[in-house]
Amino acid sequence: MVILNEIRHRARHVIGPFLGLTAVVYFAYHTVQGDRGLLAWWRLNQEIKQAEDSLSQLETVRDNLDRRARLLRPDHLDPDMLEERARLMLNLGRDDEVVVLRQKR
Repeated sequence: MVILNEIRHRARHVIGPFLGLTAVVYFAYHTVQGDRGLLAWWRLNQEIKQAEDSLSQLETVRDNLDRRARLLRPDHLDPDMLEERARLMLNLGRDDEVVVLRQKR
């Protein structure tokens, strides 16, 4: 009976720090590994960087297409661009021209 009382007495002093340590470990784990933890934040920043790079490339392509489309507007028609588009659409060329075919990317 004395041993049982001694265990109860010591357990009262151990339970509090043990529960506190358990809470600290729980929150520390979720700070790093949780849905909104440090690793998720790092992964999200990487995805944002990739999306910004993709956006930059798409804006470059869009600007190039917009520049070429502006050359075909009725108020400012570029004869060279018109001839290029007509030849491409009609699949025609002159007899004295050499045609170089390239693969599309």
